[in-house]
Amino acid sequence: MNIISALMSVIMMIPSLLGLYGTDAKDTEALYRETVAAIGYENTVETATPQTEIYDLITEHFNSPLPEGKTAKKAIVIGYDGCRADALKYVDSSSSFSGIGKLLSDGGTLKIGYCGGVNYPAENTQKTSTAPGWCSLLTGEWADKHGITANGITKTLEYKTLMTSMVESGVIDSANFITSWNGHFVKDDSTYKAEKAYCEENGINVAFNYCVEDTASARTAIKDIRQDDCSDFIFAIYEGTDHAGHTFGFSVNNPIYEAGFMLNDILAYRTIKAIENRDTYESEDWLIIITADHGGYGTEHGGPSIQERMVFILTNKD
Repeated sequence: MNIISALMSVIMMIPSLLGLYGTDAKDTEALYRETVAAIGYENTVETATPQTEIYDLITEHFNSPLPEGKTAKKAIVIGYDGCRADALKYVDSSSSFSGIGKLLSDGGTLKIGYCGGVNYPAENTQKTSTAPGWCSLLTGEWADKHGITANGITKTLEYKTLMTSMVESGVIDSANFITSWNGHFVKDDSTYKAEKAYCEENGINVAFNYCVEDTASARTAIKDIRQDDCSDFIFAIYEGTDHAGHTFGFSVNNPIYEAGFMLNDILAYRTIKAIENRDTYESEDWLIIITADHGGYGTEHGGPSIQERMVFILTNKD
């Protein structure tokens, strides 16, 4: 991963920029809307798709009949944590190392979505933070049902993630949750601590892989994909945009945020290429989704701004 190493080296060489882009005077709602409109989304902010619909997309994929010539169904969600919807302005579809660019070039469907429980400009009903966002995707419900209104809350088993529910019901045989953020299932107050214990105690074949950083997460996902019997569903989160945003500022005018995005996008490209290089790829029906849990504004997220609320949803299918 020489390109990835070089990119990370560039980021580490410029610590003097710390905080420079934290408050960006150019980051107005009007400019945000203008940038989003130029990206080519198939819908608008006003008609944004709730991120909970990704749950339905995945379950429908696994429950629908196999297409002619296909013998197995697989799916992966590649998460760009903290990636704003306007950050897709960075994507060059001709790039040889862009995961998003590759899916778009291959005819993918790109929609703008929303997190926070309700679409902008209504006041959000759950924080635009990591735990609520991913939990809404994985359960198909908002926080009024799954209970994760913010980070640092452990989810009960009333609303299980689709990983656990699909394996437990026999829809799929295995799933793999890959992350480098300890708030998902490592810390005492982590979101899926109870569900992880439930899976382990009941022999449910869901792997929970905690990695030290993004490249390790990508290696873990790719190692799984290269196995003949790879997991039926993989949920892999890459943190480059979120780390860059919290440290240097969530803004498309911030070159460090762009570098964080590029790191995510290169890792996604490598992940997708690993899928396409499987010996059995031609006989498999893969659903590939790239999306985000929330955006950001300044050096934070969690609030009601349009920059924090809008996400993107890209799939390889209609």
